[in-house]
Amino acid sequence: MEVNSAIAKRFALSVCMALLAACAGTSRIDTSGMSFSKDPLIGKVVWNDLITDDIAAARRFYGGMFGWTFEDTKGAGGGDYVLARSGSTYVAGLVPAKPREGQEISRWLPYVSVADVDAAVAKAYSAGGVIVASARDVGIGRVAAVLDAEGALIGLARSSIGDPDDATTAPAKGRVVATELLSNDPAAAVNFYNSVVGYQGRTIERRGGQYTILSAHGVDRAGILRNPTGSWSPVWLTSIGVADAAAAAQRAESLGGKTLLPASPALRENTMAIVADPSGAILVLQQIKN
Repeated sequence: MEVNSAIAKRFALSVCMALLAACAGTSRIDTSGMSFSKDPLIGKVVWNDLITDDIAAARRFYGGMFGWTFEDTKGAGGGDYVLARSGSTYVAGLVPAKPREGQEISRWLPYVSVADVDAAVAKAYSAGGVIVASARDVGIGRVAAVLDAEGALIGLARSSIGDPDDATTAPAKGRVVATELLSNDPAAAVNFYNSVVGYQGRTIERRGGQYTILSAHGVDRAGILRNPTGSWSPVWLTSIGVADAAAAAQRAESLGGKTLLPASPALRENTMAIVADPSGAILVLQQIKN
């Protein structure tokens, strides 16, 4: 099922490093501040890795932005892996990756819970996706990574310790509050992810155009935004909660980041801004009430 293509090679090194780094067992970390679902929460984004070519800058940026604290760990393969915590909850992993000339390595990699990783990989391939990292066992279960039919990178996971439940991942400032696909063809994306994950899509009208909600087993789990510009490649966007989107974007710039789309009435009534961290990884700053 491995695909030898230029686009797969572009991501293979960084993604494989992320998967190898994630091999560390849970015995080394304190998850007492979190709770896990007994049954798989299919379709839920259960983890996020930041693959970055500047781990020191990432620590400064995300610590300054969101108050995250960091714990240095090692994967079973010996690779460095940094766990990021917001309060008592682990929110992300930071994976160092060496850049290659002319390539943008840094990016957020969300992992979505699936019933069977191997089956999901096979379905992704059949639906026109590219296998970047084949299914493999890690310390907390089994994972893989694929590019969808438009080239957006997504991780697939089946946890052996249970998925973080919805109470643990409830929206809060400094935590991941949403995961959305920026797509050139939302209808085709729905078909792809219906096959791979089992998502059902429904379209609603929002200010600025149509928006597609992805749900699984009756629970809304992700969304699809139509790409607002032809210059951006399709990508899964990780949204982190903030008190004020415009102020947070200014803070991002003061910490070495860059504003890509500032908060405006067209972006959810000034509650959303899109920025890049110092190494170029794109993230969304989403204003929330609590």
